[in-house]
Amino acid sequence: MSFVRKTLGSVAALALSAGAALADPALIYDLGGKFDKSFNEAAFNGAQRWAEETGGEFRDIEIQSEAQREQALRRFAENGFNPVVTTGFSYSTIIANVAPDYPDTKFVTIDGYVDPEAHPNVLSILFSEHEGSFLVGMLAAMASESGTVGFVGGMDIPLIRKFACGYAQGVKAVNADATIISNMTGTTPAAWNDPVKGSELAKAQISQGADVIFAAAGGTGLGVLQTAADEGILSIGVDSNQNYLHPGSVLTSMLKRVDVAVYEAMSAGEELETGVQVLGLAEEGVGYALDENNAELIGDEMQAAVNEAQAKIIDGEITVHDYTSDDSCPALTF
Repeated sequence: MSFVRKTLGSVAALALSAGAALADPALIYDLGGKFDKSFNEAAFNGAQRWAEETGGEFRDIEIQSEAQREQALRRFAENGFNPVVTTGFSYSTIIANVAPDYPDTKFVTIDGYVDPEAHPNVLSILFSEHEGSFLVGMLAAMASESGTVGFVGGMDIPLIRKFACGYAQGVKAVNADATIISNMTGTTPAAWNDPVKGSELAKAQISQGADVIFAAAGGTGLGVLQTAADEGILSIGVDSNQNYLHPGSVLTSMLKRVDVAVYEAMSAGEELETGVQVLGLAEEGVGYALDENNAELIGDEMQAAVNEAQAKIIDGEITVHDYTSDDSCPALTF
């Protein structure tokens, strides 16, 4: 891949039963909803871009329960959609179970992993979230006046700890004495869509002195960003560029180019190359957002420092530890 830098109820079932033109792609979102202004919405934006540029059509579904994951996969495959793109690690096992039944259908799991040798019609797209999180961690430390910063994760899984660990390493690279407060929202998929809990966690961290909080929590993060704006501290968005949600309050956003991954998967269509892809800073798969909404918050010196670190990570001069490599973090205790 080039990397340029309601349920499944009557409405959804009706949409699927209508059938599909040959090789129309399909997109199945993770729990949290299509318009979560983060991970799922990034996927939707990539599909929309593909449709607008090609004149093609795609079908998509917002699931509301775990059971609907397999239902959606099978319905799309049986109706001739190809490729079938999914967002979220929770699809991995289900795709591994479903893919052999539809050998002529290409399946894509974004953030998940499916053994490429056992399942040759599956593409797993992974990201080096720890690298992008390192950069926003540096920015958090440079912007913090209290020396205490926070992290609010969604579901407590290795992937989100990967975000937190990269963030903590970036913070410590700037201020070795910084305090990092880390909380996860929950241990079930409901943790991705609980902005009230996100707000509560943000308030608790603020009460402990945090003046910058990074939210890697899907829809839950919207509560963190809102509370940060209300309380007069800075926040950091995730996946999509969330700077516009609270201009002047969102320090930056850790970009994860799910939109481009979906766009290119749909563009490849039935010719999609399967296997495993890992997209990091070098591939412009992750990064940080700088625009008119946060330009005044990130001075030239801050930007220069982060850009230098980015170059060194790409060149191998700086190694950011990946939590998922050994379930440990040198800069943060979970």
